[in-house]
Amino acid sequence: MEIVERLALGSRVGLGLAAVGRPGYINLGRAADLPADRSVEAMRGRAHELLDRAYAEGVRYFDVARSYGRAEEFLGQWLRERPEVTDVVVGSKWGYTYTAGWRIDADVHEVKDHGVATFERQLGETRELLGERLDLYQIHSVTPDSPALHDRELHARLAGLGVTVGLSTSGPAQAEAIRAALAVTVGGEPLFRSVQATWNLLEPSAGPALAEAHDAGCVVIVKEALANGRLAVGEHAPGDVVALAAALGQPWATIVLSGAATAGQLASNLRATEIGTDPVRWKYLAMPSAAYWQERSRLPWG
Repeated sequence: MEIVERLALGSRVGLGLAAVGRPGYINLGRAADLPADRSVEAMRGRAHELLDRAYAEGVRYFDVARSYGRAEEFLGQWLRERPEVTDVVVGSKWGYTYTAGWRIDADVHEVKDHGVATFERQLGETRELLGERLDLYQIHSVTPDSPALHDRELHARLAGLGVTVGLSTSGPAQAEAIRAALAVTVGGEPLFRSVQATWNLLEPSAGPALAEAHDAGCVVIVKEALANGRLAVGEHAPGDVVALAAALGQPWATIVLSGAATAGQLASNLRATEIGTDPVRWKYLAMPSAAYWQERSRLPWG
């Protein structure tokens, strides 16, 4: 069964473990969301609690990455302890190396490299933790200047993985990166069959390119629909349910990720599937793309 058909069997909300795979992240409100003890075991327990609750509510897509601390480890262990769970789709990403050493106050939390050597090393690490459960492997945070868009050796190795190959994007030029990726072929066939991009009511600029990706047959995964918490708090916020519903309302969106760090947040996020909303109503919230990404870059790791 193709990955898009498998995804259609579950909720259109997926669960990303970026917020609970490591002690430090840039989501707002983390001091209240997480226990004071952010030990590996405490964070593992929180991740497993969220996975249990998400699965019980019909969530069937789980998103991790090499740079999300121990997220792959937490997810892999959860899957091994629940052999009856055979109907989930697991996506991970390579291209960033986690460097914070389980510290919140690290100077550098992750280092980006899209070279073949990093791919080979991180693929081995991912396979060790997730084994044959890996369904989707994405290049993490591709921008138009990424060598991953032009490295034919890398493309050949990706094409031979035996899983769906995709990419995630970030930055003010997401649309350009997506369109460049759609043009990459190996043996006359498109290489990238999924795109994961930031789209939210503050930063909707990737929308037209994501529609093109959808029309080309790609799985489209929306990340940061709450703008790292900025649409869940603050005077101008429409709230998490409306923000996620706006993303779910896009005809090109296959999956919209929840980045919940608590059971309450997850329950609230999942309510987005029960309502409809017109994104045009919230058009006034949209920011210039460059300003959005500058503001995001200033968010503290907490």
